[in-house]
Amino acid sequence: MSTFISSDLKLPGQIKKYQGKVRDVYYLENNIIVVVATDRISAFDTIMPKGVPYKGQVLNQLSSQMLKYSKKIIPNWYIDSPDPNVTVGRKCTPIKVEMVIRGYLSGHSFRQYKKGIRNLCGSIMPNGMKENDKFPNPIITPSTKADIGFHDEDISPDELIQRQIISQKDYKVIENYTLKLFQLGSKRASKQGLVLVDTKYEFGKDSDGNILLIDEVHTPDSSRYFYSNEYNFRQKMNLPQKQLSKEFFRQWLIKNNFSGKKHQKLPNLSTKFLDSVSKRYIELYEKLWGEKFIKIKSDNIGKRIQKNLSSFFNSNNFQK
Repeated sequence: MSTFISSDLKLPGQIKKYQGKVRDVYYLENNIIVVVATDRISAFDTIMPKGVPYKGQVLNQLSSQMLKYSKKIIPNWYIDSPDPNVTVGRKCTPIKVEMVIRGYLSGHSFRQYKKGIRNLCGSIMPNGMKENDKFPNPIITPSTKADIGFHDEDISPDELIQRQIISQKDYKVIENYTLKLFQLGSKRASKQGLVLVDTKYEFGKDSDGNILLIDEVHTPDSSRYFYSNEYNFRQKMNLPQKQLSKEFFRQWLIKNNFSGKKHQKLPNLSTKFLDSVSKRYIELYEKLWGEKFIKIKSDNIGKRIQKNLSSFFNSNNFQK
């Protein structure tokens, strides 16, 4: 199975195309966007030279399900998903803040904790914690949404407002949305035998000035999950938590002497290793959503997407 690395679509009313780390975004007239999830994978702000089979399909289908699921409590950009790798939605002007929320001392927060840092983005982490311990209450640790080629930066809510990245009024809205979404995602994960450890949300404003949830939600690229039935035992025995997230990929890179620093060489991404990464993504989809993942095999994914989108936009059911 060849991987789907990039798209080259011709869509009605197309204005421009933007290529992100993982997704290709097409901007159309009438404030419509088409987001194509590719099989690209990134870590440490670096796009890997090879893709992961079915990763784009996993991310798009899982995010689409979660967007539909969460729309009952938070307004979002989602309209429809006319192809396994594609979501069509409303164009929003992004708020340049990533709302990272953490229920457990893991990943970046633990790396900072080991350095002796206890104040992370204005949130206080208690003394005496060990890796993967649960916080008394979830903490929000925002970061700036960096342009391509720059690193995201940890920042406190007060600094966000002082630097006029966001108004105090709008911050209160996205803070409230973040807490509600994390509660909803945690409930969904718990029902499936998982723990939602941490995640990030992005928001934007539509043409009427309404704040909407944008981008993906609760996927393995944006979220970290543990298995709930093993969590307490592993913590008690000081064992690493078994997790479903992209963190295992980051850790593999670190073990192979790559963490995004200058002059570091990327390790070889073998077919066998990339297949194992693919299986982890599929496992999370099946575990989190509670249904079997069906691989949509295609000799030419780009051609399939073009055909499905043409049918979608020609359909009388689609209202611009």
